[in-house]
Amino acid sequence: MGEHIHIAIDGPSSAGKSTIANYLAGMLNIPYLDTGAMYRAVALALRDKEFCLNQKNVEARLLVFLKRVDLQVFLQAGLSARQRVLLNGEEVTDKLRTPELATLASNISAYKSVRDFLVALQQSIALNSDIILDGRDIGTVVLPDAKLKIFLTASLEVRAIRRYNEFIERGIDTTLEEVKQQIATRDNNDSTRKHAPLKKADDAFELDTTDLSIEETAQVIYAKAKIFNII
Repeated sequence: MGEHIHIAIDGPSSAGKSTIANYLAGMLNIPYLDTGAMYRAVALALRDKEFCLNQKNVEARLLVFLKRVDLQVFLQAGLSARQRVLLNGEEVTDKLRTPELATLASNISAYKSVRDFLVALQQSIALNSDIILDGRDIGTVVLPDAKLKIFLTASLEVRAIRRYNEFIERGIDTTLEEVKQQIATRDNNDSTRKHAPLKKADDAFELDTTDLSIEETAQVIYAKAKIFNII
């Protein structure tokens, strides 16, 4: 049996990572793991338990808390595949994509205990499977040996419009300016945090999606996978 297909897609918030990764996974008929949903799930667990991040010894307290977190991710392959997330036995898939949890996920991602917990889980999922992962440290930390690494970017304005439209479709009340500020804040948090900051892997291919459609972006990555003999 040959090596597994591992494709790492990184980039800032709303650059199109999850949309493109999901679309590409459908093209290749392999599973896609949305790591951002995993951070949001941990954020949800912390919020529901009213965990305070401003107390002393927060890393030690997080370690204890995370030992009681049962996070399960169920993956499927194919164009209509949908990732399901269970938190302590409860289906939370449809609860995760809110501005509140996006902000809290960004905040908790700065903690080493949270990153270690989720990176270990992500690596275990990818160990024996063809898979596409997207996030902010996939090519640098989670799958440093991935055969194909993509770093997606897009202008702040376009990213804000994309996220705003997503929220409106989901019935989330917000404004474009609020979304733009949230993304700018998250960009800063992700790129300046101490542990596994957002950055392009040295061997990653950078792709600006500002003027590209989902299909065009996926086709570019698909072509790269062909060139690198990954598929």
